[in-house]
Amino acid sequence: MKTKLLILTIASLGYNTMSHAQDIIPISRDEVLNKVSQDNISLKISEQEFIEARADYRQTNAVFLPTITASHTGIATTNPLMAFGSKLNQEILTQSDFNPATLNDPSQIQSFATKFEIQQPLINLDGLFQRKAAKSKMEAMALKTDRTADYLKFEVAKAYMQLQLAYKGVDVLEKAYHAAQANQKLADNSFKQGYLQRADVLNAEVRVTEVQNQLQTAKSNVQNASNYLSFLMNDETYVAYMPKDSLTISVTTVENHIISENRSDIKAMQLATDALELMNKADKMAFLPRVNAFGSFELYDDKIFQADANGYLFGAQLTWDIFQGSKRFGKVQKSSAELEKSKLQYTQYVSQTNLELNKAKRSLLDAENKLKLTALALEQSEESLRIRTNRFKEGLEKTSDLLIAETQFAQKQLEYYQTIFEYNYAQAYLEFLTKK
Repeated sequence: MKTKLLILTIASLGYNTMSHAQDIIPISRDEVLNKVSQDNISLKISEQEFIEARADYRQTNAVFLPTITASHTGIATTNPLMAFGSKLNQEILTQSDFNPATLNDPSQIQSFATKFEIQQPLINLDGLFQRKAAKSKMEAMALKTDRTADYLKFEVAKAYMQLQLAYKGVDVLEKAYHAAQANQKLADNSFKQGYLQRADVLNAEVRVTEVQNQLQTAKSNVQNASNYLSFLMNDETYVAYMPKDSLTISVTTVENHIISENRSDIKAMQLATDALELMNKADKMAFLPRVNAFGSFELYDDKIFQADANGYLFGAQLTWDIFQGSKRFGKVQKSSAELEKSKLQYTQYVSQTNLELNKAKRSLLDAENKLKLTALALEQSEESLRIRTNRFKEGLEKTSDLLIAETQFAQKQLEYYQTIFEYNYAQAYLEFLTKK
């Protein structure tokens, strides 16, 4: 009984899996792009990184804006100095309070103080350079977000072409499978009539099995390509997609095959280097003094939240940290090293990008030449298969020769569509590299 239940469960799971796999949804490249631009996680992460950098920049407003605080304090004391000062703040001193005995041993006194304080930076040179550095970082993150969007657009193009190629593979192998079955049937009839040997029939059967296995792999490739599109679109249903347009040769014109310094990722690296340079200057400016203004308004009473007496205070302060051990010297050295490293990384990145560009140019040229050759080979293999099929039907061709021609034709079809994919991919990648 348990065995039957297990078999039924496995069968049910298999049925559900196949039913889910048969849920095929047609989709266009534009639809994928729209979905990716709205829901892709990498793009959302990049946007949050920009918001984080913008928040850091807004924090530097403190270089110009005042700091305002409010407090309310209540105390009870018999401390001679505190008691006398509290009465003085409350404006309740009398002649008797100057009695030495009262001054030395006062009674407990209560004091409640409400205080409003303001501090206004006037001269803070290191803070100014830190603000400029934060702004450069924010702009760099905005450009990084733009480049992430460009990369996802390229990735969608590649993934969509992979889906198109996967369906072309299924189409080719389904036709090859039907042709192999027809040849097997023809071989069986010829064997029954005594025209072929048993080995020829077995070869035809082996060919059917081989194509069937290849067809199953091609269908798995469709599901894999669909799943990757689902990942890009942040779609957790993971259904099978079908491209609304077939894989064809795409011709795009890229005017200038050069790397622009205004490309968003390169410009972002330059801004990041600028930010480090400004931070290095800020560390050097930390050796200079700072000037800040301050002021306060105070309310005093012997009852909570009352204000029978008040007073104010304002002024300016110059502070100069003359020596902090070797902390600031080490900080300047560190920021200088980070700046030089960033400059080297920028040079290396541009050089590597130009290397990728040259490689992409050669790949496009190779794909273009390969496309011509594979198209010619496909035409020749198709004609060869047609001739051998006709001769086989007349009993003038060996089964092995027919199977070889059939296999070659299927391979040339797959190679041709693979070359179309490589050609279109090379164009898309070249456009991605040279995008400003």
